[in-house]
Amino acid sequence: MALIILRRNLCHLSDFRVHGALAALKIQPVSHVHKVVREHLGPRFSLRPPEPFRASFHDACCKEFHSENGKDLPPEHEPAFSHVHDWDSFEQNLKTMDEQIFYRRLNHFTSSEEVLSFINTPQALPDTMAAAALQRICEVGKADGEQRLPKAILENHIFQALCVQFEQEPSKLSDAGLVTALQALTLLDVDPQSNLLLNLVAECQHRLQKGGLEVHGLCVLGEILIKLQGPGCGTLDLIIYQLQSEKLENVPSEDIVALYRILQARADKADQHQTFLNKINNFSLSIVSSLSPKSISQILTALVALDQTQALPLVIKLGKYVVRHIPHFTNVELKKVLEAFIYFGHNDRFLTAALEQHVASLCFTLDAEVVSTVTEYCSRKRILSEPILNAVAETFVCQSEKFSPNQISELMVAFGKLNYLPPNAPALFRKLEDTLFAHFNSFPPKTLLKLLHSCSLIEHHPVNFMAKLFSPYFLQRLLGELVSTLNFEESHLDRLSLAQLTQLLLTSILECPFYKGPKLLPKYQVQSFLTPCCSLETPVDFQLYKSVMSGLIDFLGARQYFASKVLTPYCYTIDVEIKLDEEGFVLPFTVNEDVHKRVALCIDGPKRFCLNSTHLLGKEATKQRHLHLLGYEVVQIPYYEIEMLKSRLELVEYLQRKLFSQNTGIYW
Repeated sequence: MALIILRRNLCHLSDFRVHGALAALKIQPVSHVHKVVREHLGPRFSLRPPEPFRASFHDACCKEFHSENGKDLPPEHEPAFSHVHDWDSFEQNLKTMDEQIFYRRLNHFTSSEEVLSFINTPQALPDTMAAAALQRICEVGKADGEQRLPKAILENHIFQALCVQFEQEPSKLSDAGLVTALQALTLLDVDPQSNLLLNLVAECQHRLQKGGLEVHGLCVLGEILIKLQGPGCGTLDLIIYQLQSEKLENVPSEDIVALYRILQARADKADQHQTFLNKINNFSLSIVSSLSPKSISQILTALVALDQTQALPLVIKLGKYVVRHIPHFTNVELKKVLEAFIYFGHNDRFLTAALEQHVASLCFTLDAEVVSTVTEYCSRKRILSEPILNAVAETFVCQSEKFSPNQISELMVAFGKLNYLPPNAPALFRKLEDTLFAHFNSFPPKTLLKLLHSCSLIEHHPVNFMAKLFSPYFLQRLLGELVSTLNFEESHLDRLSLAQLTQLLLTSILECPFYKGPKLLPKYQVQSFLTPCCSLETPVDFQLYKSVMSGLIDFLGARQYFASKVLTPYCYTIDVEIKLDEEGFVLPFTVNEDVHKRVALCIDGPKRFCLNSTHLLGKEATKQRHLHLLGYEVVQIPYYEIEMLKSRLELVEYLQRKLFSQNTGIYW
């Protein structure tokens, strides 16, 4: 009977050694055995004062042990310790179960007071458990928006005892206890020069120099040093060097994410670590399915910072799992994910569908930054998503005050670029006009110009603001802002801004003849809307252009009867121009006299349309509208019609139908 009772109580003796104790136990009375057990159990479980919990903890351990071994308790007359060599693993299993239950209880607490009441006497805790308790206190103890624990917690004697336990002789701490305690303290706004923090960091660095830290410890130390000393900390290079020798197959996914964050902090040295990055990128393909939404967002953010354009397979696989996690991302995480997809040029229809469902259902509760980023994503990828754009328009009409000038501009740029008017367009533009009148001077000049130019692309011309745009005061502000930016990219934006002003001038002449205000001075007007970088026109698709050219030669009989890529006096470049005399005969393109009509062929490739759509982009629709108002006979040759033709003869017949359907008086 004594042995049976002992077996049950050994569930709490993680430091009990059976090999040396068996012989002694056989010659001791039962009362003495109970005394020994109580002496071991007392200090170990003094940290759990509530008696009911002690009982349930004991029962759970014993039940788990017997369940795992599949055995009932032996009868009294049978020996209970028939397999002495199994007791080391038995003890280890019990210790593991102790820790698992401890951590499980710890993670259920939602306040520092609960944690402090639970641990009661921290001196009895192993350092790993004490560190976990400290970390949980720091996680749940901060008030909203605060970086420090409340004074009552800081002055609590149990909390102070925890801190003293780590400050004194940190060299005796285990690696796990050391890095967990350090990680816990960095959750708070702790003075970097405090003795506790300095001692723990110094001990970590000492172990780092000896090469004694495992991967998790290296990752934790690296992130802590970044937080305390900044990304320029020289110790980071040693940490990264030691991490490079580790086998990634043995590294948990959480530490892989931490690796990305550490390397992101040293983005300036990405070239030096590219081989290591390639190794991580390739390995990360195998762990994508186990990543949390937060981890996916952090990896994508790091890939952008490290310019890992060669890691597209990883980006694509991450994108597949982003679709599943769309409802679970925080606003900040979703914003980072979409920014990464914009950077890498990634999109797919499943992602669009998930965004449509998410934005349409939560548009009024989404952060303004997320709404503008989703809209920017659609704009950059030329995705004409009516559910998203309609929800965005409704959100702006109802909650315009939560959008900044730059965010308002992003919304309107998307509508203009995608050539889309939402169902509530009248209310949308009334709200926009009211906002501009109330906060006109709050909009940066380039932002304002981009916004108003986008409105004109969808035929909502900013007549009430044109006088201000063309005024010397606004132009001085605009040019002052442009001159102050000296990098190469902004020099192109300078050219684009002047092109937008020129197109607005042309719009005021062609589409707003009632506008009688000031005009744009000639010195600010550009000669062409087609430029190598930022352009108000989309260059012609070369392969489509060659195909149409060969068909035109067969149709008209010679190359001399049409001109290609013609720059008009109105800044637009025409893909193909055909000149006709008064009787409708085709003239050689070199002839400038007796030209009665000009036919402009717009050879529209896929990039002139919204993605996977036959809907023209706003700038292309504006170009064709302006060419028509300027007197050209506009003939559209879209790529999706050319792709249906199977032979050169069909192409010639197609061109003949196109030209004759526009003007029955054409002859050749």
